[in-house]
Amino acid sequence: MTVRSEVSGAPGRPVYLLGESLGACIALAVAARNRDIDLVLILVNPGTSYHRSQLQSLSGFLDFVPEPFHLSTPGFLNFLTGNMMKMTSTFIGHGIYLEEGGQALSETVTSLRLYLQLLFDIFPRETIVWKLEMLRTASSFVNSRLHAVKAQTLVLASGYDELLPSNEEAQRLWGMLENCRIRHFRDKGHTLLMEGGFDLVTTIKGAGYYRRSRQTDFVSDYLPLTPNELEKVIDSLGILNFATDPVILSTLPDGKIVRGLAGLPREGPVVLVGCHMLMGIDSLPMVAGVLRSTGINFRGLAHPFLFDKKSERLMPDSSLFDVYRILGAVPVTSLNFYKLLSEKHFVLLYPGGAREALHRKGEEYKLFWPEQPEFVRMASRFKATIIPFGVVGEDDICDIQLDSNDLMKLPFYDIIYKELNKDSVKLREDTLGKVKDQAVHPILVSPKVPGRFYFIFGKPIETRGREKELRGKESAQHLYLHVKSEAESYIKYLKEKREEDPYRSILSRLLYQAVNGRNAEIPTFEP
Repeated sequence: MTVRSEVSGAPGRPVYLLGESLGACIALAVAARNRDIDLVLILVNPGTSYHRSQLQSLSGFLDFVPEPFHLSTPGFLNFLTGNMMKMTSTFIGHGIYLEEGGQALSETVTSLRLYLQLLFDIFPRETIVWKLEMLRTASSFVNSRLHAVKAQTLVLASGYDELLPSNEEAQRLWGMLENCRIRHFRDKGHTLLMEGGFDLVTTIKGAGYYRRSRQTDFVSDYLPLTPNELEKVIDSLGILNFATDPVILSTLPDGKIVRGLAGLPREGPVVLVGCHMLMGIDSLPMVAGVLRSTGINFRGLAHPFLFDKKSERLMPDSSLFDVYRILGAVPVTSLNFYKLLSEKHFVLLYPGGAREALHRKGEEYKLFWPEQPEFVRMASRFKATIIPFGVVGEDDICDIQLDSNDLMKLPFYDIIYKELNKDSVKLREDTLGKVKDQAVHPILVSPKVPGRFYFIFGKPIETRGREKELRGKESAQHLYLHVKSEAESYIKYLKEKREEDPYRSILSRLLYQAVNGRNAEIPTFEP
């Protein structure tokens, strides 16, 4: 009744059901019996694995243990209270000194002793037997009806779940439910929702499961980052930013190049067009850095592989691409491009796509753009400003050892290649030449002593007032080639100017920070 009441109160919108352990079984049961309702299930360490857990064997132990010693078994303590030590550890490591942490731990142990005395009173053996029997019954009921569950499902599994085999159960449910994704939290325990460092909303957003209607709209369903989410993204890029210390330049309307983002417009719509570095390693530091400095969120048009449920199974971590969705990336389609511009966003576009990001040996900084002006006429339709940009630095951090040409010579590689691309979307069917090659494939690289990343945003190119002119094929093509030439010239500029940077090497930067402090801004070449 509650679910149907929610549906009637907000028709056309999905209903989210969040269930942990036993609650996950209940959520699945509701979905199995209400297939006509648009549900999104968030299942946290689901109790559907009860029959393969230690709880089943421990339940029989209760018959032989007198009260109140039934609560002294570690398994039952975790079942009733969660991992208290795990939750206590959230206080330590968030700016609290060891002495303060020890005091907090001592207070927690004292509180736990009083808490256990309370448990003896409110959790007699009969209550625990009832709770375990309820979990057993619910698990059996739901497992026999999993085939009827059609709801969109996200399974959150803890790596240190002391009670249930949650990782294995997540894999099992992924195989049995037709619309299911999983996220692993390897350092979390059974009480995931109570542990520090876990954010449920961020997890839902990262998995692409937040939506306002029956179908996901990556443009309108996007929720901007909270300050806490942005800091977490910055922290996740800490090693890369430390190793490469990105230098960001921009170009003022008069053509003067300055360090910083003074030349970047503050109002959209804007189309930023440039070249990918190897594996797209440039995009996250750039997008996060601009957002932190200016509050401007670049909405990237990304390869559909980053959004495909099946591609997650091929990755070492199913959440590998979540950060792109959190930062606002959308699948690259004409419709999404149209929507972003109509809402006056800053759109980040790489015309070379995967062909540039997964380029071959000797092809660094080479543009693989299509022949036709894909974006110019769309930009002019919305009077958007076009900003070509350049990025260099990949050759200062790694060397390609095996590219796609090398891998094709290996036995059985064709099987891997077909698996990676069997469900890929055909991009740019109307374009010519090698740019149509948007296939995804692995590459093997070897690291180098890190150099530095350099970004430059070029002089803004206005389309306002030129709408009628740019409808013509020749005019649009002329502007397209001009933008491409500008992007190439900015790459050339950065490659030449970095030779003048005395702090291009990480060693010289470390020495500078040792003298001037670790938070000092490291100089670079004079623009």
